[in-house]
Amino acid sequence: DVPAWLKSLRLHKYAALFSQMTYEEMMALTECQLEAQNVTKGARHKIVISIQKLKERQNLLKSLERDILEGGNLRVPLQELHQMILTPIKAYSSQNSSTEEHSRDADSHHPSSLMGSDSQGSDCKDSATAGLQQHHLPGCEGESGGAPLPEGDLPGQFTRVMGK
Repeated sequence: DVPAWLKSLRLHKYAALFSQMTYEEMMALTECQLEAQNVTKGARHKIVISIQKLKERQNLLKSLERDILEGGNLRVPLQELHQMILTPIKAYSSQNSSTEEHSRDADSHHPSSLMGSDSQGSDCKDSATAGLQQHHLPGCEGESGGAPLPEGDLPGQFTRVMGK
């Protein structure tokens, strides 16, 4: 939910700019690109810092999981998880390369953006269901960390921490 995330950053006036981008384009934004779009200096800096924080979520989740397993206070991890769920999170697919090729082909028929769209309909549900069928959540049974999740599986890591 990019508009809500931007609003939480008090940058909601730039929602239209983000609506034209894919998740990958947003994550690769630079201050120069934002300057070319007439984004003010302060907002550019805040956007770039916020995107950097998005990139660090996987490591933060690993740290939160360690803290929980060591018997730490749950207040801080719960606050971090609450803040994280308000940020844009891309669905994970273990078939990233073939999924990206498929989504590029599908984009020509059903353009998607960061703002989300109900026009994707069953295509979106089918791909989400396929991802769930292939994605098992290891480590939920015991106290051990379980099998490591693939890099980039933010939803899986989030779910794993919530399970702890």
